Amino acid sequence: MTTDVIMPKLGLTMKEGTIIEWTKKEGDRVEKGEPIVEVETEKISNVVEAPASGILLKIFALKGSVVPVTEVIAVIGEPGEEVTTRVVQKVEQLKIEEEVENVGAIERPTSEQMIGEKIRISPLAKKLAEERGVDITKIKGTGPEGRIVKEDILNSAEATAAPTTQRSAEGVEISETIAMSGTRKTIADRLSHSYHSAVHATVMTEVDMSKAVELRQKLLSEVKEKTGASLTYTGILVKAVAMALKNHCLVNSTLEGDTIKVLKSINVGVAVDAEGGLIVPVIHDADKKTLSETAPLLTKLVDKARKKSLSMEEVSSGTFTITNLGMLGVHTFIPIINPPQAAILGAGSMDKKPAVIEGKIEVRTRMNLSLVYDHRIVDGAEAARFLQTLKEKIENPSTLLEKA
Repeated sequence: MTTDVIMPKLGLTMKEGTIIEWTKKEGDRVEKGEPIVEVETEKISNVVEAPASGILLKIFALKGSVVPVTEVIAVIGEPGEEVTTRVVQKVEQLKIEEEVENVGAIERPTSEQMIGEKIRISPLAKKLAEERGVDITKIKGTGPEGRIVKEDILNSAEATAAPTTQRSAEGVEISETIAMSGTRKTIADRLSHSYHSAVHATVMTEVDMSKAVELRQKLLSEVKEKTGASLTYTGILVKAVAMALKNHCLVNSTLEGDTIKVLKSINVGVAVDAEGGLIVPVIHDADKKTLSETAPLLTKLVDKARKKSLSMEEVSSGTFTITNLGMLGVHTFIPIINPPQAAILGAGSMDKKPAVIEGKIEVRTRMNLSLVYDHRIVDGAEAARFLQTLKEKIENPSTLLEKA
């Protein structure tokens, strides 16, 4: 009896997933619980394990396919078992999404032998042929009804020739084309939605980090010995932000329709630069965690983000986001709100600067902070008060040692 492999529902809001890579191919033996395919949602990448042991009889969703949750993406069984008609229909439908979606018929060059004939070719094969300068009128398709598919183009003699020069709409030569798909497409869609829906406004301040530097140095060995993790400035920021949010609840809210909903939990997300784009793992109940508890959790989440092994829970339910570009030498920047949150904090580099302290010029470590907020939810004065509270917490970090 065959077993269906389905696109899993990895979170309450997940509607579809993208096939990133199959680790097994058709005909391979698989064992129950063995990873066989990597899928990507709008938030994370995850592996799907084989639901049964047997032979991977048929793969329905090719790499790059976007598949609704619970749809069949493959079938596992024993040699000789038939794949049912019901499943085959799903297979063809899913394959079309990758290889033959919106297939059009391209007219052949007019000739006595070719009048009325048309070339059937998938969009992917057509694009590949254009890039490689392959004459599709000389290609015999091996797909359904003689349709030319990408393998036909790749296997053609002309495909080995140097690709034709591609140019942009303005006539500039192109060195590389990168498809807006997977994580990058999700990021683009979410940021476009945020930018065109939320009313972005920004307040900035400069913070004296001198005492925070002293606190970190004082706790560094203690936290390392206790947890095995390093206490970072981002970890200190997470704690300071969480405490400031307790005093300014409106910044920790969301807008649903015409209703502002103030959120009870304070879950601070931290933007991580991972392969393929930013991902934001979340420290849940950050206000209730000590610095010693925050440090190892942050280290773990950042490591998992870069390995693409975060769980859905670890990237869900964020109520506020911190993005830190200081390590890249950026002094000040204005980030875009992570929807549906009300605000995001941008942290710049820590630099030694002259500062006037009690009438005297001293060299102090300073850092710029930018709070971008949704002006539909938060007024400028309240945003400024939040930033003022955050500044006080950081410049007097002994308060960060207090328990919730």
